[in-house]
Amino acid sequence: MTDPVRVTLEDDDDATSVRVYDDEGDVSTDGATFRFSVDGDGSGGDNAGAEPAGTDPDREPRYVAPLSAVPTDGTLRCEARRDRCGTELILRRRGDDVLAWRNSCPHKPEVRLDPGPGAIVRDDQLVCHEHAARFDCDDGVCTAGPCRGDALEEIAVAVRDGNVYLTDDRFDSCRRLDEPRA
Repeated sequence: MTDPVRVTLEDDDDATSVRVYDDEGDVSTDGATFRFSVDGDGSGGDNAGAEPAGTDPDREPRYVAPLSAVPTDGTLRCEARRDRCGTELILRRRGDDVLAWRNSCPHKPEVRLDPGPGAIVRDDQLVCHEHAARFDCDDGVCTAGPCRGDALEEIAVAVRDGNVYLTDDRFDSCRRLDEPRA
């Protein structure tokens, strides 16, 4: 598969949205699993398990970006990966620290807070462009809108020597989504 596919699996209580890079696999949430094989034979094709284009093999896989690339007045979109599945996340800078969350509104998980050019930030709150829900930039808690009281799912990152690294054990690697793929 040349380009990743975004797959969202929902049940009554939960939704999981991931990006899939392979021709076969599965996506699971609580009590449901979606299994797929695009080419029909289950072999995964010639690129099974291959890293997506644009991945630098010399770079530490958990490296995200230099601290200077993470905006204070918007967000930087990235993708954390484990095996063949990816999860979009957004990063926001607070001084010399960086916070990261899943790029998904708790009210409707298939809606991205940052659809591409950066999330809307007003009065130090992230604003859902579709529902106008507002999320505190310190803890990700929704302060206004249809999901008031819910919180964005935090993704662990750390700043070391002026660079941002993914530290969340649920993922193996990370890449920026604003960089062109080779």
